[in-house]
This record gives sequence, structure tokens and C-alpha cells, in this order.
Amino acid sequence: MKTSLTLSKKTLARELKDYLMIAFGMFCYSIGWAVFLLPNSITTGGVPGISSIVFWATGIPVQYTYFIINVFLLALALKILGFNFCIKTIWGVVTLTTFVAYIQHFTGGPPFLHNQPFMACVIGASFCGTGVGLALSYNGSTGGTDIIAAIVNKYRDITLGRVILICDLIIISSSYLVLRNWEKVIYGYVTLYICAFVIDQVINLSRSSVQFFIISDKYIEIGKEINTFPRRGVTVINAKGFYSDKEVGMLFVLAKKRESDIIFHLIKGIDPNAFVSQSAVIGVYGEGFDRIKVK
Repeated sequence: MKTSLTLSKKTLARELKDYLMIAFGMFCYSIGWAVFLLPNSITTGGVPGISSIVFWATGIPVQYTYFIINVFLLALALKILGFNFCIKTIWGVVTLTTFVAYIQHFTGGPPFLHNQPFMACVIGASFCGTGVGLALSYNGSTGGTDIIAAIVNKYRDITLGRVILICDLIIISSSYLVLRNWEKVIYGYVTLYICAFVIDQVINLSRSSVQFFIISDKYIEIGKEINTFPRRGVTVINAKGFYSDKEVGMLFVLAKKRESDIIFHLIKGIDPNAFVSQSAVIGVYGEGFDRIKVK
């Protein structure tokens, strides 16, 4: 009963962290979009890009168009990606809509970097890419083409940034119909490339995995703790010390990089004298990690 209660608290903490990180990602995206890109007439991709074009053409606030379009896309996400992804995506859409409205209210006036559109493009795209990457890393998204990218990535081994890049080229190109300025369209292409690059960097950083080899006389206790939290599988390898000629139990563990500190704390709490080897791995596929995808 106590173990079950502990696990539920830890699960709740992980879920809360997901929602907080998604909200932080949306805050980053809002800064990039509402502070640097939109005021300088630089188009971003996806539904925000469509919302920007509608705003320049009609004056309708971007948050309204963004929210309405995402209502339809979320119905598709609910069917294909599941309830958990959809709930967190709804959270992302709502928080982004709210942040954009407030940021536009408090940053009214002359645009930042009005005479330096390239710097506005680079800084805005970096904020947007970081926001989307954080949201996707914690099982959420900003909606729009992120939903399409997540669906494609579920079945095919194509990076999220590349899918978003392909989907958004048409949207940015169409901004010429409103802006009548190819220079702004080119800045939109640059924004899209930087955003896609930053998304991949953030995603790859969060998904990087490590492997542990742990040698300890208390390997059973260590293995049970790792099984409990962070709930990673443990393989026991029967080994023998060459110099000591002593039979030892060696644990083999694969985990996410962000879980390394948790595992080290567990080991230190049980056996401070344990021998531990940690190394990075290129990819891990299977339950609890990435799915094997074939083109």
C-alpha cells in the first residue's frame, strides 16, 4: 500500500512537471512570436503563420484564429495520438493563446529590432523552436502542424523538425499574397529553418539515453530501487573479478539521460563504494524508450 502511494505521488509529480514545462515552452514561443516576429511582419509556420497572415489581411487578433483552427486539429489528435497527448496539447493551445494575448497587451508600441529584421528573425525563431521542442519533449505541443508532425513521427522515422519544415513552406510562401514583399518571405524561410533546427536540438537533448554498468555487493537492493523508481529495467550479469577471483553481480541498466542523477542518488544511498560505469548511447528502442520505425 505504501509503495503504491509512493508511486502515485511520483507519477503525479511527473505529470505536474510535464504541464509546467509545456506552459514554460508556450511562454517561450509567445515571446518569439508576439515580441519579435509578428510586429516585424515575419511569418512563422503552422497555425501561428496562418493566424499571422489573417491578422495582416483582416486585423483579426491572432489568438482567435489560432484557437479556432486548433479546435478542429485537436479532434484529429484525439483519434490518432490518444487522450493523454490531446489533453496536454489542449493545455499547450490554451496557455499559448493566453500568453500571446497578455504579451501583446504589455508590449504595445514600436516593434523590437524594427530596423534589424534579421536579428528579430533569429531571436524570434530561437524562442519559438525552444518552445515547441520543450512542449513535444513533455508529450504536448502547440497544436497545428505539430500535431501533423507528431502523427507522422509516430509511424515513420522522420524527425519532427523536418516534418514541420515541409508542412510550413506553403504557409510562409503564401504570406506574399498579403505582405507583397519577398524580403519578408525570405525572412520567414530563415525563421522556419532556425526553428526546425532548434526543435531537433531540444528533442534530441531530452531523448538522449545512457547505459550503466553497476558492480556492488548490494546489487539486489540497488536493482529493486531502480525497478521501483525511475522504473527502469535491470539486467543482472553474473561476473567474476579477474584479480580477486570473486563472483560478483553486475547490473546493466538503460535509462534516459535526465534520470542519471536519480540513479546515482539511489546507488550512493545504498552502496557508496559501488563501482559504476556510465556511457552515452546513440539510440534505445523498445518499451519505455523509442519505438522501432521503418520507412
